Amino acid sequence: MNLRKHVPVLLLSIAMATGAMALTQEDQQSPKQDMKDAGHATKDAAKDAGHATQKTAQKVGHKTKKTTKKVVNKGAQKTEEGAQKVEGKTQPN
Repeated sequence: MNLRKHVPVLLLSIAMATGAMALTQEDQQSPKQDMKDAGHATKDAAKDAGHATQKTAQKVGHKTKKTTKKVVNKGAQKTEEGAQKVEGKTQPN
């Protein structure tokens, strides 16, 4: 009877101790693996920065193209208006 009372506690303590030992072994990495992980992280960060730069450059390019078209069209429109004013003043009555 006494043994049945302590078996679950004993099994639980063994499971916890085994789990704790497994965690400490997984957490211990070699310096070589740490350097590899750091290299991969740096590579990923550089890729992310490159993608962000590319996306920003595309946005700026599209905005510049759109704005340039607006300016050119507005300039042509004002030139046309000016030419019509001059034409109206120079026509013989």
